[in-house]
Formats: sequence, C-alpha cells, structure tokens
Amino acid sequence: MSDFATFKQYYNLADQLFESSSKDDIAETARLLARNIAHYQMKYGALPLEDTLAFIGSGKPNDEQIDLLTSSMEMLVGVLGNVVSGLGEERH
Repeated sequence: MSDFATFKQYYNLADQLFESSSKDDIAETARLLARNIAHYQMKYGALPLEDTLAFIGSGKPNDEQIDLLTSSMEMLVGVLGNVVSGLGEERH
C-alpha cells in the first residue's frame, strides 16, 4: 500500500519533468498513455471511470484512492521520463 507522501513525491517529480519538457514531449506522452488506455479497453472493456471521477471533488482520499493516485503518477513519470530521455527512439 502506498502512502500519501509517496504520491506527493511522484507528483512533484511529474511537475519537474513538465517544466523541463517540450510541448512535443508532453503531447507524445499523452498519445502513449491514450494508446495504453485504448489497448486496455479493447482487451478488457471500458474503464469504469465513475468511481474515479466521484472522488476527485471529495475530501481526503482513502487508502485505495491514494494507491490509485500513486500508481497514476508513477505511470506518468515513467512515460514522460522515457519520452524526454529519448528512450525508444531510433538513433543513427
């Protein structure tokens, strides 16, 4: 189980990456994440976003919500970090 401090660390790291990223890097990150969501939906069905949307405006998140937030920030940091570093690009 993740704690809120871990989420905040990933959140801050994502902000640092955003500050040092180009608009193209952020757009490519969004495309990759969208592709992952589309793949998941094709394989397992539509994502149940009602629960996710319900807690956005709520007060303090519970442990399950903190785990979801932490995982999402970890994924964002991983994908954006790979895009910024050029991982996966053809090198000549």
